[in-house]
Amino acid sequence: MNRSWWTIAVAVLLTAIMLFPVYWMVNVSLTRRESIRRGELLPFDFTTEHYVVVLREQLPYLGTSLLVGLGTVLVTLLVAAPASFALAKLAVPGRRLLNFMLIVAQMVPAVVMSLGFYSIYSRIGLLNTVPGLILADSTIAVPFAVMLVTAFMTGIPRELMQAAQLDGASAWRTFRSVVLPMSRNSMITAALFAFLWAWSDFLFASTLDREGGSLRPITMGIYNYIGAQNQEWGPMMATAVVASIPAAALLVVAQKYIAAGVTAGAVKD
Repeated sequence: MNRSWWTIAVAVLLTAIMLFPVYWMVNVSLTRRESIRRGELLPFDFTTEHYVVVLREQLPYLGTSLLVGLGTVLVTLLVAAPASFALAKLAVPGRRLLNFMLIVAQMVPAVVMSLGFYSIYSRIGLLNTVPGLILADSTIAVPFAVMLVTAFMTGIPRELMQAAQLDGASAWRTFRSVVLPMSRNSMITAALFAFLWAWSDFLFASTLDREGGSLRPITMGIYNYIGAQNQEWGPMMATAVVASIPAAALLVVAQKYIAAGVTAGAVKD
């Protein structure tokens, strides 16, 4: 009993420590500007004016982030689903080499990739565009999605595919009608991670979108409140709170699919 109580107490303490930055973000976003520097643990000088500023100034950036996130999810799934099927179930030459290259792709620093993208985009006219950000973010999400979905599809019994082929289904029909529906959990997991990567991206956005304007993601919108001589902490934290809501909501809604997509690697008869 004592051991159980001690374990719960430690778990609660560690959880509180990890969540304290989130609480402080909300606290500052609800505190008047002149009272922020006092660093009070509770927003005694309560206000919602920072959220009014955010809703007035940051909605275009939120819309851009949503567009980039959904676009990244679409590109990631369109590439990862058939690629995973080919690696898991078809006789693809050099499959081990391809799997190794996917791991290597995850090891390349994002800053190196961003510089390469900048050089290429400046030549083909994709700088400061939403499609350019979608393509850049997809290069981070696709290798992870392919490895995740491939691991799941590998566990699908070949007997199910053979049964579909005996009924006259082609490889493409088997993929669409048998393999893809059974891989729903892993696909949702890959889509969620792709969206979160695109939603939280700052490096690609700051490198590939330098002209400003409204077609910038929310991570760059927060940057508007950071100046050389002054920082607008209230609107900055309020923007961070608003930007965290979609990601938190997605995690809550899709958590059961994430657990199933990550842990399930086989289908039992």
